[in-house]
Amino acid sequence: MTTWLSSTAPQHPDHANHAASRDDEDPTDEELREQQERWNRAAFAEITAAERLDRDYSEILQEVRVAQTGVHLLLAFLLMLALTPKFGAFTELERNIYVASLVLGAASNALLIAPAPFHRLMSQRRLKRQLVRASGRFALFGVTLLMLAVTCSLMLILDMVIGTHRARWIAGGTLGWFALWWYVAPIWSRLRNRQRRRSVDEDSGHGAHRRITR
Repeated sequence: MTTWLSSTAPQHPDHANHAASRDDEDPTDEELREQQERWNRAAFAEITAAERLDRDYSEILQEVRVAQTGVHLLLAFLLMLALTPKFGAFTELERNIYVASLVLGAASNALLIAPAPFHRLMSQRRLKRQLVRASGRFALFGVTLLMLAVTCSLMLILDMVIGTHRARWIAGGTLGWFALWWYVAPIWSRLRNRQRRRSVDEDSGHGAHRRITR
């Protein structure tokens, strides 16, 4: 009987308030994101400088492999185009566009392959930081030349199909589309993430200041 009364007795107001306070103290989504951001920073700080450079270089090589596929396909198309019977009927403008596409594609291919010989010549010389920095620049300039080569190739085909005037407008729009997703979107995301990190740091500083004052 005593057991039944104790189990059915109402909770003390202090216990109820404690349970309610625990519910109120559940972290919000914003707090969870801040905690995850702090955890990522702590985990990243534990990585040594050498491991970080190795990881950065490996990521650059993965990016270069993706870009090289597009360059190789483009160069194969352009080289095969020169062997077709219709190539002899190209106008002077079309020949100039073809040459520009071919040169830009070859230059892009050279930059995207450059990290490999650059690594071989700088290996075992404790210049990994310089290697990563140079490889990142090679990749960035390589994909920029690839974007221009694709645009010129597109203009060449469109010029033969729909005429020069409309081909220029479509090629210009395509160039802007590439620039939007290859450069504008990443830069915008980078700036936005930097602002969010700054706000997290400010909130963390205010929280630490409040704990100290307490």
